Amino acid sequence: MNHRVGQSVFALVVGLAVAVIAYQWITNPAPRQQRQIEELAVQASRELLAEAVGVGSLEIVDPLAPNRKVGKVYIYAEEPGWAVSGYYRRDDNDRWHPYLLHMTADLEMHAFKAEDEALDIKE
Repeated sequence: MNHRVGQSVFALVVGLAVAVIAYQWITNPAPRQQRQIEELAVQASRELLAEAVGVGSLEIVDPLAPNRKVGKVYIYAEEPGWAVSGYYRRDDNDRWHPYLLHMTADLEMHAFKAEDEALDIKE
């Protein structure tokens, strides 16, 4: 009888601990804030990419619009800014061009690398 009471108390304590940890994890605002900051950086990188390529309409694969068939994309927090990688193409007849864009903390372009013969920029 005493053994069953101990099991019940243990199960209750473990269940409450899991519930408290899950509640704290779900209500933690830090991951949502980090995601919003990353989204702003990717949106800024899209504008900077369009300016660097010099074309108004680009098809872009980036962390906000991933396409695993094209390739992997990343966003990295760097000191003091961001690095965003992805792919772009001008139209359906163009091939996908990989790019890496480094931005400052103010979301201004610091460096740009792309494999695109039209730009004459290579890694």
